[in-house]
Amino acid sequence: MIDKVFRLGKEAAIYGLSSIIGRFLNFLLVPFYTNYLLSAEYGVVANIYAYVAFVFVAYCYGMDNAYMRFVSSREIGDKEQNFSTPFFSLVATSIIFSLLIHVSAPSIAAWIGVDPTQAHLIQYAGWILFFDTLAIIPFAYLRMENKAKTFAGLRVLNIVVTVILTIIFLVVLKMKIEAVFQANLFASAFTFLFLLRLAWPQLTFRFSKQLYSEMIRFGLPYIPAGLASIAIQVIDRPIVKALTDDATLGVYQANYRLGVLMMLVVGMFDYAWRPFFLTHAKDKDAKELFGKVFTYFVAFMLFVLVVGSVFVEDLVRIRVLGRYFIHPDYWGGLAIVPVILLAYVFTGAYVNFVVGVYLEKKTRYLPYATGAGALVNVAANFALIPQFGLMGAAIATLLSYVVMATGIYFPSQRLYHVSYEWPKIIRAGVAAAVVLVPFFLLGLEPGAALSILIKTGFCAAFVLIIYAMRVFDPADLAHTKEAVARLFTKSQ
Repeated sequence: MIDKVFRLGKEAAIYGLSSIIGRFLNFLLVPFYTNYLLSAEYGVVANIYAYVAFVFVAYCYGMDNAYMRFVSSREIGDKEQNFSTPFFSLVATSIIFSLLIHVSAPSIAAWIGVDPTQAHLIQYAGWILFFDTLAIIPFAYLRMENKAKTFAGLRVLNIVVTVILTIIFLVVLKMKIEAVFQANLFASAFTFLFLLRLAWPQLTFRFSKQLYSEMIRFGLPYIPAGLASIAIQVIDRPIVKALTDDATLGVYQANYRLGVLMMLVVGMFDYAWRPFFLTHAKDKDAKELFGKVFTYFVAFMLFVLVVGSVFVEDLVRIRVLGRYFIHPDYWGGLAIVPVILLAYVFTGAYVNFVVGVYLEKKTRYLPYATGAGALVNVAANFALIPQFGLMGAAIATLLSYVVMATGIYFPSQRLYHVSYEWPKIIRAGVAAAVVLVPFFLLGLEPGAALSILIKTGFCAAFVLIIYAMRVFDPADLAHTKEAVARLFTKSQ
């Protein structure tokens, strides 16, 4: 069984490589944003992209998930029909949606609180949505075909183009806020055209009404579920803006994005996880296997939580080309980073728990779980921000992910019971608390050599504690060592 877990880890590394490198490269733009844009300008970018995230869910209406579910089983239609049906559906609807956004940009700008003179930014966003939507089925096709290197290469290429163009526009051409959107638009169009060339052999005009009907039925619940999920991720931005100002929102956005490391971990796992559980769902030991995967994944996420929380203040003080990695004007929000990291741990739990509703095609449960999380998020933001400021918004995010993970756990377990190893997971959580609580109480000075040495000791202590608490089975560790040894032997 551990071999399957190890293979999942390798697949996650391959599929997630693009996400790790891509998001990290995108994260490297934060110093440019904070040094070349005013905090209020950065707040405008955060505000528009928050709405873009919502609209993207409606653009996709779950067709990428429907494609992966139906192409894996071939219940209806052949391989080409399973690809072309959702693809052409998205082409038609995306053209309509983006044209509407383009002509209505001034009205939309006024509605979301953007200055009417910046309505062209809304138009850019509409066409970014167009190209990004048309890319989702080809990208899903690469995942289902195990074309990991191609998938990773194109994802990374997209971000590289975005980063290079953004830096050129901001630093060389001295552009301002338009640089962010123009760079994104060019990169999205370039990526789609490259994907279209690869996916062209999969296109067919043989239409199956039954297949389309089943895909729509499977995918549509992802709209309310996706909107609620995105609300949990971004609704705090407009609320922070409404209760404070653009400058405060800029500080919040910059520090929220410092939680990117955990987001990368969850994202790379999710890329590999869906093809993995679709492949192994019928194995005799599948339910035990999925439980063990969750244990190991939680332990790894908690390790990332500990490392990120311990070293975040040292990270922002790194100097790049004579400037701080994050400008000191933004350091006032650093306290929210551990909370955001913990929130992503529960996001990872949700990704694991969704197995039952996905396999049994009961996606109608998704809107209830994510909707409850979104309601908690909005209510908690309005209740906590006036009293606790940015920390209130971070706590609201954490509470919403706890509710979302809990809300999907119970129906998913009823549909497909997984043998989760809760005693081990609890012990891993205790180990993280044992390390982080005294660390926060100690209040080490960032940057000093002795301080960094002590912080490294805290991280090592977490690893030793979970080992002592037997979170990992000794037999599994032995098999893992053998698998790693074989991997290195093959690479030589």
